Amino acid sequence: MKKRIITVVGKDSIGITAKVCVYLAENSVNILDIAQTIVGGYFNMMMVVDIQESSKSTEIIANELKEIGDEIGVQIKVQHEKIFETMHRI
Repeated sequence: MKKRIITVVGKDSIGITAKVCVYLAENSVNILDIAQTIVGGYFNMMMVVDIQESSKSTEIIANELKEIGDEIGVQIKVQHEKIFETMHRI
C-alpha cells in the first residue's frame, strides 16, 4: 500500500469534492478515509488515499491536483504519509 495524504483548503463552492474524487477515480487512486468540514464559508477536506494501483507518481498526481485546485480556487496538496506524520508530531 502506498498511502498519501491529500488536503484541500479554500473558499467553499459547489463541486470541490466531486472534482477531486473524479480525478482520483480516473487515476486509480483509492480513497481510504475522508473528512471534510465547512467553517465560516471555508472548505477543508483531508483524505487518506492509496496510490498503489495508479500508473502516476506522487509528483504527477500532486501537480495535476494543484492545477485542478487552481482552476476551482482551492489549494490542494499531496504528501507522503510519513512526511505528514513527522510534520504533525513536532
